[in-house]
Amino acid sequence: MAVALAGKIREGRGKGFNRRLRAEGSLPAVVYGKNSNVSVTIQPKALKKILEEGGINVLIDLAVEGDTEKKRTVVLKEHQEHPVKEGWFHADFMEIDMRQAIKVQVPIVLVGHSPGEKQGGIVEHNLHALFIRCLPGEIPEKIEVLMADVLLDQVVHVSDLKVLENLEVLDPPSAAVVSVHEVKVKEEKAEEEGEEVAEAADEAAGDAPKAEAKEDKETKDSKDK
Repeated sequence: MAVALAGKIREGRGKGFNRRLRAEGSLPAVVYGKNSNVSVTIQPKALKKILEEGGINVLIDLAVEGDTEKKRTVVLKEHQEHPVKEGWFHADFMEIDMRQAIKVQVPIVLVGHSPGEKQGGIVEHNLHALFIRCLPGEIPEKIEVLMADVLLDQVVHVSDLKVLENLEVLDPPSAAVVSVHEVKVKEEKAEEEGEEVAEAADEAAGDAPKAEAKEDKETKDSKDK
């Protein structure tokens, strides 16, 4: 079910005009429509509330004052945050047809803890979102990985994820999603350093007799002269 959001047609253009809009508390946005694109303004607080409650792929019924259409069903395509100040800089929406499948990214959420963590393992979350294609009304809010089922030295791949049959997964099946493994870097590094020190000591010990022999020869030659 889509959530209602109000907007207005954005008549002006340019950085100065958009800067004034933001100063007034509005957010410049563009709706990429099925037939044409529409420049609009919306209230950022209202949009953020919708996303917090429904997720990043929530369906929105956007009613724009002054638009040729009463409302447009859209999803948030992209947003830009201000490079310095807190808050959003711009937003892009994509108008959708509820009867046509679309490509979206769905967040991958790790639920609970792996028993491998108690054994000294660390969790490495490699893939944070999954590309899927499905009808707009069938987009899941998130895809969960139950970490209680992930053991030490185990890797969960895309092919291991539990997704509904109506979802077409677009990521490679072999892509790693999450793994639990032991930290061996420090131990291996210490061993390597120890081996290097030992090798250096062996080389030094091997060179010592040669140096002594050379010194004795030089001393003998000096006496002969």
